[in-house]
Amino acid sequence: MLQKRTVYSSLIKNEARKLGFMFCGISEAEFLEEEAPRLEEWLKKNMHGEMQYMENHFDKRLDPRLLVDGAKSVISLGLNYFSDKGQGDPLSPKISKYAYGTDYHLVIKDKLKRLLQVINEKIGEVSGRAFVDSAPVLDKAWAKKAGLGWIGKNTNLINKKVGSFFFLAELIIDLELKYDIVPTADHCGTCTNCIDACPTEAIVGPYIVDGSRCISYLTIELKNEIPQEFKGKMDNWMFGCDVCQDVCPWNKFSVLHNEPEFNPLPGLLNTRKKDWEEITEDVFQKVFKNSAIKRAKFKGLKRNIDFLKT
Repeated sequence: MLQKRTVYSSLIKNEARKLGFMFCGISEAEFLEEEAPRLEEWLKKNMHGEMQYMENHFDKRLDPRLLVDGAKSVISLGLNYFSDKGQGDPLSPKISKYAYGTDYHLVIKDKLKRLLQVINEKIGEVSGRAFVDSAPVLDKAWAKKAGLGWIGKNTNLINKKVGSFFFLAELIIDLELKYDIVPTADHCGTCTNCIDACPTEAIVGPYIVDGSRCISYLTIELKNEIPQEFKGKMDNWMFGCDVCQDVCPWNKFSVLHNEPEFNPLPGLLNTRKKDWEEITEDVFQKVFKNSAIKRAKFKGLKRNIDFLKT
């Protein structure tokens, strides 16, 4: 039986590589004992801001067996999105690297469906669900458990070989597999680069991010007006923020992604400050049709751009 599980696990990891995933690790589907008190404390301190959905499905966030009937294994996957390209106009409002190309939800969901299909073709009937940021799954906790990296002081998952510019996703399936049971040790050491560099002081202590102060939250998740206390502190970010990753020493090992879908949308990086400030809803809908940026909606992006004006 153990040999069969080992064979199946190797097969799944090979297929994941073929689909372009940088990492694949496997954990047993069980209750996340360690995460429960942390999540409870974080919510109690209102560090989730207006992200009310974080309060929902508390038990499901901690136990994948409540999400997928008969769940036995959590397959954690990482897909690289690192790009060395930057925006042409230094005065242009900034966009996080992850949003340069096609919406990662679409790209990864497609790959996960294909992976599940291959599992069914080569192993037999296996039931499961694919998750990309779209359900109560604690991606980083599962990725850490599967040995893909450690959770850094900025609360991003960091891998010693390639840094942290990669997306996380999961397949939760009802098949027993061979589990990766040696999590990666923490290699942040005494470094506090991310804490020191955060423009809004959202990293309130090592390994604790006050989500309600994070620029990614303020520019994407927050639906109301951006609080005035952040005026002049947004470091010119209009969608997301890369500061805590850009200053992380481990990201000197980042390698360029090879996913064509993540190449910058035509003209995106050459858009000048003036053009962003004059963007119309028509242009927004056309340009960002399959982009993660549409999450902010036209109204939200316009709000962000206007907030950055001095």
